[in-house]
Amino acid sequence: MSKILVLGAGMSASSLIKYLLDCSSELNWEVIVTARSIEKAQSKLGGHPHGTPKVFDISNIDLLSVLINDSDVIISLLPAKFHPIVAQECVRQGKHMLTASYVSDTLKSLHEEAQQKDIALLNELGVDPGIDHMSAMRVIDEIKAKGGKLTGFISNTGGLIAPESDNNPWNYKFTWNPRNVVLAGQGVAQYLENGQYKYTPYHRLFTSVREYNIMDLGKFEMYPNRDSLKYREIYGIEDIQTIIRGTLRRAGYSKAWNVFVQLGMTDDSYKMANSEKLTKREFLNSFLPYHPTETVEEKLKRIIPDTQDEVMFNKLKWLGMFENEPIGLPNASPAQLLQHILEPKLALGPNDKDMIVMQHIFDYELFGKKHRKTSTMVIIGKDTTHTAMSITVGTPLAIATKLLLTGQIKDRGVIVPTKPDLYNPILNELENYGVKFIEEDVDVE
Repeated sequence: MSKILVLGAGMSASSLIKYLLDCSSELNWEVIVTARSIEKAQSKLGGHPHGTPKVFDISNIDLLSVLINDSDVIISLLPAKFHPIVAQECVRQGKHMLTASYVSDTLKSLHEEAQQKDIALLNELGVDPGIDHMSAMRVIDEIKAKGGKLTGFISNTGGLIAPESDNNPWNYKFTWNPRNVVLAGQGVAQYLENGQYKYTPYHRLFTSVREYNIMDLGKFEMYPNRDSLKYREIYGIEDIQTIIRGTLRRAGYSKAWNVFVQLGMTDDSYKMANSEKLTKREFLNSFLPYHPTETVEEKLKRIIPDTQDEVMFNKLKWLGMFENEPIGLPNASPAQLLQHILEPKLALGPNDKDMIVMQHIFDYELFGKKHRKTSTMVIIGKDTTHTAMSITVGTPLAIATKLLLTGQIKDRGVIVPTKPDLYNPILNELENYGVKFIEEDVDVE
């Protein structure tokens, strides 16, 4: 019997665990799911005879060593900063590991040792990163195989709310870790456009959006991700003239979110004094200049002129930013306080469904003619457990686990899914779960 250890039982774990359990009888697997509470782990397993719940906290390194020693394959769904800890222990013990997260420098440094130990460290097997790599590489390889030359590549992805559940002024709800949303985009966005290197600092990121109409879903806006340039080497398109990867939101979101950025509310680098005593209104006022007579509303409209727009102002009002309601969070950074305010307002409701939208735009030349190929995926979640995010993060990770345990993945070391022998079987099976791309190829004058 093969033992699969799943570290973490958060929002993206449900579909992965279901897939593994569905395969467990036929393939003789035991699926060990860990969480900080036994109840959480049990809830993910639903009493399945091939499932074993266990309590685990990443701070318990001794227990981590024991759990890894007793398993054949380890799947880490912990926060990304903990993957290196797990990976180092997996390499030490000679055990395979899979994650949905980006390859860190620490993981890269384990490549040769993992090869020597004959183990695979598979990464970037979620939706973004993951399905974005696989679906892009399939088209890129097809274009190259025809003799075509790729000149431009734009790839946009968004974790959003499904149209039928879109019922708040922000047209957005949390379908992923709220902390990651609050801190998104910090740093400098780097990309290449028509042969020119472009750099967008964080303070201008949410005013540098581009608009897209996607299928019959209406208007979206995209802000660029931090580093698009590195994908030239990863995708083998070093001579490309345009490469931009971005995050999708509904139109109007970025302009409103930029209010928080400009005020400094997304800063996570310091703690605010007496944060446990702050009301929402006092929190907002902390970032506005002192004035003996002006109200908070008046000061905000003067300092951030965009908030004079009624639609924009009402988005902030809907969040309760002007209310004298205590936040009640001690020793907190601005980003933590903002997250605490947003979470109850932007949480998924019990009957809500989320949505993942991904679109690639490929510009290429073939036999002297210019073409544009658009490849679009839209998937709507089933419910608040098997969300679109859970399906698209967990399912490709689970499929890769099956491929690894059944001997279909031969590569060893640190791996990302950019080769046909990995991306083709995963993408093909994902279509059974509604994860498929609609493609349109047109001539460009």
